[in-house]
Amino acid sequence: MERLTDTPMMLSDALLLERVRQGDEASFEVLFHRHHHRVYQLLVRLVGQTQEAEELAQEVFLRLYQRPLKRGDNVGGWLYRVATNLGYNALRARRRRIRREDTVTADTSLSAPSAAAVAERRAAVAEVQDALARIKPEQGQLLILRQMGFSYQELAATLKVSPNSIGTMLARAERAFRNAYQGGRL
Repeated sequence: MERLTDTPMMLSDALLLERVRQGDEASFEVLFHRHHHRVYQLLVRLVGQTQEAEELAQEVFLRLYQRPLKRGDNVGGWLYRVATNLGYNALRARRRRIRREDTVTADTSLSAPSAAAVAERRAAVAEVQDALARIKPEQGQLLILRQMGFSYQELAATLKVSPNSIGTMLARAERAFRNAYQGGRL
């Protein structure tokens, strides 16, 4: 049983969240440090840019700070859902921005193999991000979290589904991603 006299590091997310609602800055800081790395890693994998991922991670925690969750909410699950949604919004905005810009011509002076390899890698990353943006957000989130090493139990808690359904959901998400990825490459 957790007591209000326990140090914040020893408390559950739920009790920390209760303390945050009461204005306890130290409890928010513990929640931040407890979850930041995974939120950031999810966003890096989703948007592919470390600086943008860090800015989005800060936005996720700002939202938690401004509107603490209700009792009984899964803090980790909520953070990953918000991060995924913000990541997809960033990808959509990037795609719209790219469409508005004139077609970018490749710099022909960069003919060295390393420049070609970098360009090829960027194109591959863009194709994966585009495919992720074309499937259902829940499916993209599921694939990214699983790739990050989340267990079926953690995935189930994040998505608020039965752990028994995760295998089927993963198979469907992989199929949707494969179709979106191959559809974009035709």
